[in-house]
Amino acid sequence: MPEQMLTLAEVEAIAREAHAAQRDKAGRPYAEHIAAVAEGVRARGGSDEQIAAGWLHDTVEDGVLSRAWLEGAALPQSVKDMVLALTKGEDEDLEAYTRRILDTPGALLVKQADLAHNADPARLALLDGATRGRLAAKYARTRELLGLTAD
Repeated sequence: MPEQMLTLAEVEAIAREAHAAQRDKAGRPYAEHIAAVAEGVRARGGSDEQIAAGWLHDTVEDGVLSRAWLEGAALPQSVKDMVLALTKGEDEDLEAYTRRILDTPGALLVKQADLAHNADPARLALLDGATRGRLAAKYARTRELLGLTAD
């Protein structure tokens, strides 16, 4: 009998619980970011698998869920592939990271939604000038490497 896949509601609950103790750089609950990314994926016409990856996109990178958890999760392989593609290694260069995103079906749309929320001027305005400038440059370079225009 095939394993029952997690629903989007279950994926959302898992992601919210995993990130519950986290805050973003401005001190806001991290769940606001993952919800904005999932909604951004949906608004861009993403599939349910891409929306699930949006909910989970930072879980492995942030260490709130393990690679082993992801490998064993009742998720389509495409979701697992996208989450791993979006997981930047600690010492990984940006070029290798963005190439992996471009090489993974579905991951670019999720990263586009992630960048859009990360680079939101209202969100960046909450940060000190040095951090705001550093992050804005990083996001612009990432968009350039991915062939994305600002949105």
